[in-house]
Amino acid sequence: MGPWFTKMNYLVTSDPINVHHIMSKCFANYVKGHEFHEIFESFGDGIFNADSETWKYNRSLFHSIFKLRDFELFQEKVIRNKLERSLIPILDHVQQKGSVVDLQDVFNRFTFDNICLVVLGCDPNCLSIDFPDVACEKAFDQIEECIFYRHVIPKGVWILQKFLQVGQEKKMTKASKEFDEFIYANIESKREELRKGIKNDEMGDLLTTFMKKEKESQVVVHDDKFLRDAAFNLFVAGRDTITSALTWLFYLVATHPLVETKILEEIKENFGSINIEKKIGVDDVKNLVYLHGAICEAIRLFPPIPFERKQAIEGDILPSGHIVNPNTIILFSLYSMGRLEETWGKDCLEFKPERWMSERGGIVHNPSYKFFSFNAGPRTCLGKDLSFIQIKMISIAILCKYRVQLEEGHVPSLSHSIVLLMKNGFKVRITKREI
Repeated sequence: MGPWFTKMNYLVTSDPINVHHIMSKCFANYVKGHEFHEIFESFGDGIFNADSETWKYNRSLFHSIFKLRDFELFQEKVIRNKLERSLIPILDHVQQKGSVVDLQDVFNRFTFDNICLVVLGCDPNCLSIDFPDVACEKAFDQIEECIFYRHVIPKGVWILQKFLQVGQEKKMTKASKEFDEFIYANIESKREELRKGIKNDEMGDLLTTFMKKEKESQVVVHDDKFLRDAAFNLFVAGRDTITSALTWLFYLVATHPLVETKILEEIKENFGSINIEKKIGVDDVKNLVYLHGAICEAIRLFPPIPFERKQAIEGDILPSGHIVNPNTIILFSLYSMGRLEETWGKDCLEFKPERWMSERGGIVHNPSYKFFSFNAGPRTCLGKDLSFIQIKMISIAILCKYRVQLEEGHVPSLSHSIVLLMKNGFKVRITKREI
């Protein structure tokens, strides 16, 4: 419970059994709710904000596309092109200069360009040697910052600021307008292409795919507002979460040389050498079990989304014995869940990729209510497999060519944000790896 004058009614839990109860067993009784929708208004009626039939439709639509082999290969093509044309040349440039670089910023720019290409079919070129300020990217970052701000102050305060257009809410209004203009301009461009009958039978960006589905069905269900909301939610799912996972993975690998050695040994075992000439694709990376374990460990210790929330419709009693009143907001601390000794053992604070490997060398699958970073129950993340593919492809491309070394004296700290990033960036030096 919060202070009486704030009308804040929260119950915080890190118990996996409670997670299973709320997210699976009693799924229908726990929703995002009206307050969530208000705080995350920028998400519109997209999949993260929606409940009931709207959520079901969004999930069904995304699932029908994400499961396609063609979409998996389309994502592979986009990532590979971005690696070859942007990321590797920039890291080469940084390495040759011998300068310190904020690798988190590099990943942020990479993932923004990548998600723009996957969702909208355009490349804003955030990841360039001159590290430009790109308006749409800055607007997106500002929106996320304002959403976090709405979580930490009483609702009445930010509602008043929104009405008066002052402080963070003034920034929110400006940023939302700017980012919406960017998305709507892309929607109009795609509609114009379809009106002109420009044919392309290959799998393309998601915006075009949604429009084609609408055209094929001859039923107008995907108006501009629907497409805008779908695009924004996909940006949230595929941008900062990947940045966070990559940043903490490379930090942990850089500070655990033995893990780095084992990852490189696995790559050599699978591809014959770490001096890889062949183009690594989606099928190749699926065989890298140790790297998979390292990614899981990074996400366990530093979950990209550090907290999740639900709201009870009716009263309930949790397995832990706690009473939930109607309209109570449940906060799940994913950061705490990944560090519970009762769940992960006495070595819960250690970075051990082996934790995710079976005796036979396969991947250990922990239940989603225990490893909650990809959500659980009916709302389990649809893009989980695609996320692992992307992170593995990027990790291999970097680790095989470079050694990432933490800049002396730089101590990473946790950001205060809806996404768990490093507050002061991830300052590193890049050196060529000797083969």
